[in-house]
Amino acid sequence: MPRRVLVTGGAGFIGSAVVRRLISNTSDEVLVVDKLTYAGNLSSLAEISQEPRFLFLRADIADEPAMRKAFATFDPDLVLHLAAESHVDRSISEPQAFIQTNVLGTCILLQAARDHWHDLEGARRDGFRFVQISTDEVFGALGPEGSFDENSPYRPNSPYAASKAAGDHLVFAWSRTYGLPVLLTNGSNTFGPYQYPEKLIPRMIINALGGGALPVYGAGENVRDWLHVDDHAEAIHRVAEDGALGERYTIGGGAERNNIDVVRKICSILDQIAPNPSQGSYERLIAFVEDRAGHDFRYAVDSSHIHSLGWRPAVGFDEGLHDTVRWYCENRNWWQEEATRAGVAADA
Repeated sequence: MPRRVLVTGGAGFIGSAVVRRLISNTSDEVLVVDKLTYAGNLSSLAEISQEPRFLFLRADIADEPAMRKAFATFDPDLVLHLAAESHVDRSISEPQAFIQTNVLGTCILLQAARDHWHDLEGARRDGFRFVQISTDEVFGALGPEGSFDENSPYRPNSPYAASKAAGDHLVFAWSRTYGLPVLLTNGSNTFGPYQYPEKLIPRMIINALGGGALPVYGAGENVRDWLHVDDHAEAIHRVAEDGALGERYTIGGGAERNNIDVVRKICSILDQIAPNPSQGSYERLIAFVEDRAGHDFRYAVDSSHIHSLGWRPAVGFDEGLHDTVRWYCENRNWWQEEATRAGVAADA
């Protein structure tokens, strides 16, 4: 049966992938609520923007009257909460913005969702869900061994991770205190088309294409578990459909890589599809820079719990990275203005 799905942050990187999936693969009506900050881009939704089941509201989740009006007008059956400030470097220099959106904004959204759910009746009340989409960074850092799972303690190390951890705790508090039906996901590093240029992979591609330096923190030995955005979107949808109420699901791609290996792989792909023979390999542009404050050494995710819902990552890292590099090469109009506005070091 078609539902009304409210997606916060639906013009962002992961959010837009979720919305494209919902419009393309379901009969649901979707309302995107997005403030359209530096990381929100309506062109990421261009392919489905003319669909009659797609609606858009430009609003801040920290604007309580706007959120209450959105719930009253759209009358959602499902909330997918992806709106967030997400760049670690930016959180170090501008932490207040992260508290405003990721903590206060989540609180306001939860209050609006709680009151809306309370007024529903029968099957609609029983079927209502609030899904918090979070990050594995809330768990802190790992050593050379082990992985995060649903029972990992919260040990955030950056203002970004702390603000997301706070939002997660609020979600479960609203569940335990008020009975709000919630689920939560903690995803690993996500990559793919339409990612904002300040993140590691798009930043390296864009800098390389422009002949700029490829800044790598420290010795580039920090390890991340990479997850393709299409797989992440499918996992979120699967949790919303089949997940058990009150549970969290850690989502990883099972593709651990050192940052320097990722950057070198990007250079190798560019050498193949966008060669610059007069300048030599793009690897010449790699420049090691002072490490970031509080830079977590390693993230890895145990996805066994979500595997029980039948989800598995379908896009291999090498395949996904090759396709991502090609996409950025072929879609310069999408990222050129955004890259100019970013002007920050790469994140991973």
